[in-house]
Amino acid sequence: MAARTLVEQEPNYAYVSARLLLDKLRTEVLSHVLGAPTSASQADMAIRYRDYFPAYIKAGIEAELLDPELGRFDVNRLAAALQPERDLAFQFLGLQTLYDRYFLHVHGNRIELPQAFLMRVAMGLALREIDRETRAIEFYDLLSSFDFMASTPTLFNSGTLRPQLSSCFLTTVADDLDGIFKSIKDNALLAKYSGGLGNDWTRVRGLGAHIKGTNGESQGVVPFLKVANDTAIAVNQGGKRKGAVCAYLETWHVDIEEFLDLRKNTGDDRRRTHDMNTANWVPDLFMQRVEADREWTLFSPDETPDLHDLYGRVFADRYAFYEAKARRGEMRVFRQVRAVDLWRKMLTMLFETGHPWITFKDPCNLRSPQRHAGVIHSSNLCTEITLNTSDDETAVCNLGSVNLANHVRDGEIDDIRLRRTVTTAMRMLDNVIDINFYTIPEARRSNLRHRPVGLGLMGYQDALHALRIAVASDAAVAFADTSMEAISYHAISASVDLAAERGRYPSFDGSLWSTGILPIHSIELVAEARGGLDMDRSSTRDWNALRARVVSVGMRNSNVMAIAPTATISNICGVAQSIEPAYQNLYVKSNMSGDFTVVNAFLVRDLKERGLWDEVMVNDLKYFDGSAGAIDRIPDDLKALYATAFEIDSFWLIEAASRRQKWIDQAQSLNLYIANPSGKKLDSLYRLAWSRGLKTTYYLRSRSATHVEKSTLKGTDGKLNAVSSVALLSPAAELAGGAACSIDNPDCEACQ
Repeated sequence: MAARTLVEQEPNYAYVSARLLLDKLRTEVLSHVLGAPTSASQADMAIRYRDYFPAYIKAGIEAELLDPELGRFDVNRLAAALQPERDLAFQFLGLQTLYDRYFLHVHGNRIELPQAFLMRVAMGLALREIDRETRAIEFYDLLSSFDFMASTPTLFNSGTLRPQLSSCFLTTVADDLDGIFKSIKDNALLAKYSGGLGNDWTRVRGLGAHIKGTNGESQGVVPFLKVANDTAIAVNQGGKRKGAVCAYLETWHVDIEEFLDLRKNTGDDRRRTHDMNTANWVPDLFMQRVEADREWTLFSPDETPDLHDLYGRVFADRYAFYEAKARRGEMRVFRQVRAVDLWRKMLTMLFETGHPWITFKDPCNLRSPQRHAGVIHSSNLCTEITLNTSDDETAVCNLGSVNLANHVRDGEIDDIRLRRTVTTAMRMLDNVIDINFYTIPEARRSNLRHRPVGLGLMGYQDALHALRIAVASDAAVAFADTSMEAISYHAISASVDLAAERGRYPSFDGSLWSTGILPIHSIELVAEARGGLDMDRSSTRDWNALRARVVSVGMRNSNVMAIAPTATISNICGVAQSIEPAYQNLYVKSNMSGDFTVVNAFLVRDLKERGLWDEVMVNDLKYFDGSAGAIDRIPDDLKALYATAFEIDSFWLIEAASRRQKWIDQAQSLNLYIANPSGKKLDSLYRLAWSRGLKTTYYLRSRSATHVEKSTLKGTDGKLNAVSSVALLSPAAELAGGAACSIDNPDCEACQ
């Protein structure tokens, strides 16, 4: 507790604090597992791990925490492969997070040490391998090096009796009571074991629509959303965290305006969902109507049932057909609005409540490798998964992330190391599909038929710092492009290799893959549907050779890439999350494990080199909310390099995201930041996101009126009072619980 208060002055105290916690953990674990009071130094662990590990596996099985199959591994061989020195790679935030929520325990006594924990996860993922020990060691080596980290559900449950390892589930809700309440029940079953949920509600008929069975009128979709919201709170994984759900509604639905209001703090509380995330599923035609300042017609889906499954030009033609019917008086429920007015309300609600997020239906579907097998009706809880859903199939995605920062060497990406990382990671993710515990049959059917995985990245901001590239620069946009191209190339190649070894995924024939259309080529499908697309098409690798391999050999996985928020696993690895810019250079991060000082070690290193790091500088960073740009004595080159999220124009984030999107077969969780929002800025930002071919966006973050406490006192009781993080959303969003999992919602780990 004393050491952690010094992190703000010297970032290496994050490691000191972790090692002090590690000493406590060793005593707790060894004493419990070995059955007698035991302490050990880090130097002792080279020998002690070998004694402890077999005893740990035995104790875990006897406590009915571990799968008995783990006991049939050659545990002595695995114990010899553990690398105790890697315990020292943890920072305090990462190790405390593991201690509080990830390490297995018996009646509150931890039985897992860090390397045993990672080996347990690796063993769980290697259960069905032919040479299980060799693969477990390979998987362990990747995890313990922090080159790659599996998602939170995988870390929680791999090797246990209930191996629910998947992160995200997507469902579509039918337009009848049986279907609606089956979907809500499915939500509960999926959320019970750590799944994050995305529900497509577009098929449910709107307010005032006719109900044939009772000859009455529908109350619309909103009352059912309220039930789904309350179910998510009730099913909270045994008190670990509340369920996490996002509801999607297409922009032509007659209830769309009520849907926009769901997160408001005013109005009838029975028509509000304060705990559920919401997202707009926006067709291109709507954006084109906004651009042209034309009218937009809202329909009830019971009268326009085919719109739900259509996209591109076919959707536009059918939509025009229904508009003509409405003009002739042949539709029971419809309403016309000015497209620009509805767009403005969407942006206003996004600013005021943080919801609904704006996601784009057509690029998700037009570029989907699985167009032949169904339709994408929504994304997931964090807007990075784009998979087909139907009454028979609940989409499932299995996530993990490459630590990009670990792959920067000598001013460039170490491509050999990256290829090795991605190849092993893809094998681990593919194994998840067969090992997984499925709570509903629709999820199992979908996952085994299509075998999608979502390989993402984290540590992007750290990689930029290591390369000395400012995030708001052409160089950063170019790096986003080339780094994602490398990950994409190796991930697709790895899936081809797995197909050669294990067979193609069952629905491969007829996919875009099978016709030689890779993500870089599918851009043209959107350009054709829109009549043009302002999206970069440049490449640096031999995609023709890879395309030929994909067509001839096939793919093991229908989808291979998705960039999730990595809210927790990036903490474990001690790097910046996902593709996020630096939030602040000095702040206190809160999560379920407590408050942790976060300081930008790269900035501290540079300031030390220039003789500028002192107590005055620490206090200045506190006073200016972690901003280097406001401190006069920091040189301009460092101000540019260490500009924080609210100091840069989000235009740069969209440009970088567009470059990534061309290589990704799914999507990316993209937060946007505006320090001083205006309607004009929001309008231009989201129109740019659409015009650059993005599939989805995530949270809009704007500074609250709340300011940090400018304390410069050092706590004598070990409590942190140095600097607290600014609320990121507007006050209305803050009150509505509109905080995002990626920074200021400590409860959400649903994606990663």
